[in-house]
Amino acid sequence: MSSTHPAYLVFIGPPGAGKGTQAAMLEKKLGLKQVSSGDLFRENLKNQTELGLLAKSYIDRGELVPDEVTIRMVQDRMQRPDCDQGVILDGFPRTLEQASALDAMLASQGSKIDLAPVLTVSDDELIARLTGRRVCRNCGATYHMIFNPPRVEDVCDACGGELYQRSDDSLETVRNRLYVYYKQTSPLIGYYYAKGLTTFIDGGQAIDVVKQALLDAIQTALHGK
Repeated sequence: MSSTHPAYLVFIGPPGAGKGTQAAMLEKKLGLKQVSSGDLFRENLKNQTELGLLAKSYIDRGELVPDEVTIRMVQDRMQRPDCDQGVILDGFPRTLEQASALDAMLASQGSKIDLAPVLTVSDDELIARLTGRRVCRNCGATYHMIFNPPRVEDVCDACGGELYQRSDDSLETVRNRLYVYYKQTSPLIGYYYAKGLTTFIDGGQAIDVVKQALLDAIQTALHGK
């Protein structure tokens, strides 16, 4: 998206709402770079960067990685040339402290968050989405009992192997992930609402419908930038 100034978007929503899917779809359309906190952690850990090793030292002790380490990872990533036009943040910030630090970081560069779209999806729908994944024990092929079911229940189409549910897709784990979201991340909705930056999108609609709603809201927010 051509603009005199880079654009910064924060996608908010519970796990399973489709933030990553939509960010990836809109990345090329808008000319903005998707920056995912999960991808950043994996990249830094894999490449054994200074920040990756620092994060690993906390993880190995069973401790949470401090906000300042996560913020430094995001800051370093956003300074790369492919982020010159702007960024779609996916999975960051997760807390009010991170949101405040992000605002301060952007303000030091003369920038700010332009829009914080909130993807709303019912808990029942989220649970169905997150617990529906099945993986082949033999070849690793992935299915979803709602969106991409195998031809024969619990049998891999590709190799005939047994399909199973990973432990992190269990109902108990999914409910805990939602609990953490409501406790730590949902307050961001109020934070950005107070700044007039939220727009609420029904994430339970078809993927293309959600994409168009996001695109319309983003273009409206950025009009005249």
